[in-house]
Amino acid sequence: MAEEYKVLVEVTSQKGTCSAGHRVADRFEIGHHTPAGLCCYAFDGIWPLACALMTGGHFSWQKERDVISTHACPDAENTVFFKLTRTPS
Repeated sequence: MAEEYKVLVEVTSQKGTCSAGHRVADRFEIGHHTPAGLCCYAFDGIWPLACALMTGGHFSWQKERDVISTHACPDAENTVFFKLTRTPS
């Protein structure tokens, strides 16, 4: 069986006012359950990236194999930026 990982999601910056109330330094953990408090619109964009990280995948354009350094929520006027980091389960 392949090794499984969890993904830590951190708000790294914000422009405007997040309607979900996210602020810089907020943290969430994605594993086998949807993280409480994470905006569903942000989660929808993060989920495919988290799935790849959780199953050992990586993205060639990222400098670190275990990190997606910046992912933006879909609200272009009030954008929250997230960092995803793979960690052992």
